[in-house]
Amino acid sequence: MYAFLIGKVADLYPDRVILEVNNVGYNVIISSSTANKLPPIGCEVKLYTHTSVREDAMELLGFLNKDDLEMFRDLISVSGIGPKSALNLLSVMDANSVRIAIVTGDAGSLAKAPGLGKKSAERLIVDLRGKYNADTVITQASSGGEELLPDTELNARISEARDVLGALGFNPTEALGAIRSLEITDDMDVDAIIAEALKVIR
Repeated sequence: MYAFLIGKVADLYPDRVILEVNNVGYNVIISSSTANKLPPIGCEVKLYTHTSVREDAMELLGFLNKDDLEMFRDLISVSGIGPKSALNLLSVMDANSVRIAIVTGDAGSLAKAPGLGKKSAERLIVDLRGKYNADTVITQASSGGEELLPDTELNARISEARDVLGALGFNPTEALGAIRSLEITDDMDVDAIIAEALKVIR
């Protein structure tokens, strides 16, 4: 319906913003992370939008960048994941972190979103893992100067294992790709992850 809206912030709430465009106020549903990044009332902003149509309501959802919008659309394409769950996830993780969690099979990070749950997180991984190229996702995260993985206990071990493999002379991206291919359980320590990854790399 609308690709984007450019207007002034007329009013702001934790879950929505009233955007004034040509003297018309649009009620736009947003994630809490988007709300925290919006400029003060009276300032102009551009929001990329998605129109959600249900039997009982039609809602306009807004995002500060195309990446978050496309991730939102990927998320709601999965059975059982509605707009609210998708926004809850994007409130605690940005689009890039969601992709990394999906390609690394990190259901724990995804399940931290309010109302999502472990089963839904695992469904996201199963349904969307093939949509993203893991090497591309990891390389983009690395080149962007951001953390390669969300900050969780499991990913702290994965990150440490990657760093050790890098110190041994392996390419960090290749090392992380090898680790990603493993079935990593919660009881595996760093040494166990490294040992298994070495089998894959060699």
